[in-house]
Amino acid sequence: MPQVTAYACDDETTHFHPLTITVREPGPTEVLFDVKYAGICHSDIHTARSEWRQATYPLVPGHEIAGIVTKIGSQVTKFAVGDKIGVGCMVDSCRVCGYCKDGTEQFCDGPGGTLWTYGPDRNGAPTAGGYAKAFTVDQDFGLHIPEAIDFSAAAPLMCAGITTYSPLHHWGAGPGKKVAIVGLGGLGHVAVQIAAAMGAEVSVISRTLAKQDDGLRLGASHYYAMSEPGTASALRGSFDLILTTVSGSTDLDPIIGMLTVGGVLVDVGLPEHASTLHMSGLTHGARILAGSLIGGIAETQEMLDFCADHDIAPIVEVIGGEDITAAYDKVVASKVRYRYVIDTSTF
Repeated sequence: MPQVTAYACDDETTHFHPLTITVREPGPTEVLFDVKYAGICHSDIHTARSEWRQATYPLVPGHEIAGIVTKIGSQVTKFAVGDKIGVGCMVDSCRVCGYCKDGTEQFCDGPGGTLWTYGPDRNGAPTAGGYAKAFTVDQDFGLHIPEAIDFSAAAPLMCAGITTYSPLHHWGAGPGKKVAIVGLGGLGHVAVQIAAAMGAEVSVISRTLAKQDDGLRLGASHYYAMSEPGTASALRGSFDLILTTVSGSTDLDPIIGMLTVGGVLVDVGLPEHASTLHMSGLTHGARILAGSLIGGIAETQEMLDFCADHDIAPIVEVIGGEDITAAYDKVVASKVRYRYVIDTSTF
């Protein structure tokens, strides 16, 4: 089995260091690929710092992965050696339950459930993610990266792209719809591009106006700051769909109030702690509060093709392995514009 260099942390302090790991040879339906780029998602940070649940260390995170196929199993038909391949948040499911058959493998409730990209495997043993020089995955959970997408910017689409595309698509963002994106960060700056490409009138709701120029350049028609007095009241009843991408806990009442009658607020930020909401904000406008969790493999490929067709790509800062520790703190402090991507050639 190949041994490759990865970057791991040993505890909640998330000080990353090189580590040699073993990557399995591809089975009959699997592909082995060289990881070229790995995005840093805030979910990686929550996981590595045991903020959602206790992690198992040493931990090699990474579920935004882009690479080049180097070896394929005897029954592989989906990929060939030399293909560009992406891997997102999951690497297997039962394949037979209703959710899997419907293309929503992320909700698999069959034997073993969804197998996430890093963490415990089916037997409880730790597995490594994309902060590594190589990765092995079943062909059914690999994604084709279109040539039109800048390779160094492709990795974040495997999570940030599908996390925002899926709810925007599901809830009908498009011509005639007013859509607001809460937060212009790693998720939000992709959401703005996607919603605009879908034909919606897009607004950004942020804490300040510091990123206004970026938001407008990415496709927003309006930009609002919650720090300015009167913003929430001025926007009451304004939006058909609001997508909140912020990971900090918040009072949802002002945001709910910005929805039209029958409007939808979708959360994809997944704050660590509870948010607050008075139910009257929903009932008095027949409004809907919803959540969304990535998307199935077919929808993720659909998202990649959509991004290629509409010239959509994350704005990235490419870093080396030795920069991961500092990058985590900068992400938490909102000091990245807008997604860190690790170049594994630095390992």
